[in-house]
Amino acid sequence: MISLTVTAVVFGVVFLAELPDKTALAGLVLGTRYRASYVFAGVAAAFALHVALAVAAGSVLSLLPQQIVQALTGVLFLGGAAVLLLKKGEEEEEVRKPENQSFWKVSGAGFMLILVAEFGDLTQIMTANLAARYDDPLSVGLGAVLALWAVAGLGIVGGKALMKKVPLRLITQIAALVMLALGLWSLWEAVTG
Repeated sequence: MISLTVTAVVFGVVFLAELPDKTALAGLVLGTRYRASYVFAGVAAAFALHVALAVAAGSVLSLLPQQIVQALTGVLFLGGAAVLLLKKGEEEEEVRKPENQSFWKVSGAGFMLILVAEFGDLTQIMTANLAARYDDPLSVGLGAVLALWAVAGLGIVGGKALMKKVPLRLITQIAALVMLALGLWSLWEAVTG
């Protein structure tokens, strides 16, 4: 049986913790470039897997070597920033054409980005701790996955809305700079942690 109270508490905690995180940025970047439903499918699947792992592992996830996770995340963000900055200027119409965006390619990119970047993240560890605390894996899992999907959806929708007002090239450059900063910060934490 699902406890609505536990689900609501977990939703609130995870939503607030994830909102300022890199997930919203990743959703925004992917949402500006690809079909939103494809992006969401991949991101949602990755979050479902993360939540399942967190709930299954309980508080054991907090024992993972944080420095390795931070270093890997840093390298991935630096790689993403480089790809965005070095990409030759695509025309906005080319980016939006559905025939250039297969479901598996777009959803796979979203899945892999979230799967790797969010592994060992604060919200995954928090979900594991909440699962251990409440001893209600179904309610904790439901609250966590709904919160993560809500944040991703906001990022993706925000990306589509932003693209109507701001040129894609500027969005890409800003996103690359933010990813560069996140990558450097993650590497800094890995080295100093």
